[in-house]
Amino acid sequence: MEYILAKYNYWIYILLMMIGLYAMIAKNNLVKKVIGMSIFQTAIIVFYVSIGAKRGASIPIIAHGHGHDVIATAVSAAEYANPLPHVLMLTAIVVSVGTLGVALAVCLAIYRRYNSLEEDEILEQLR
Repeated sequence: MEYILAKYNYWIYILLMMIGLYAMIAKNNLVKKVIGMSIFQTAIIVFYVSIGAKRGASIPIIAHGHGHDVIATAVSAAEYANPLPHVLMLTAIVVSVGTLGVALAVCLAIYRRYNSLEEDEILEQLR
């Protein structure tokens, strides 16, 4: 049980992912589907940031010493956090905000044309 509680960040990820997936699949309102997609994207970002975090690690900036002692200036990769997941997730955040904006603009255009955001009503008007 203690092992399960120690990995609470993964449980948060799973909970957010399931909420987003449920909203995308089960809801008929297009805005609710878009918000579900945004929650799903947030869950994936939380997952990648959590696997990129490391306790006790420092930033990966290597300070070069002025001595000639090679052993003293050797770099131990275990002491540094990997910045790549965080950098990639910054890009993913920008992409998810852009996706959310475009999806909401499409929802607005659909509402202006069909006067509804419910899938059933829109499909009925299309027939």
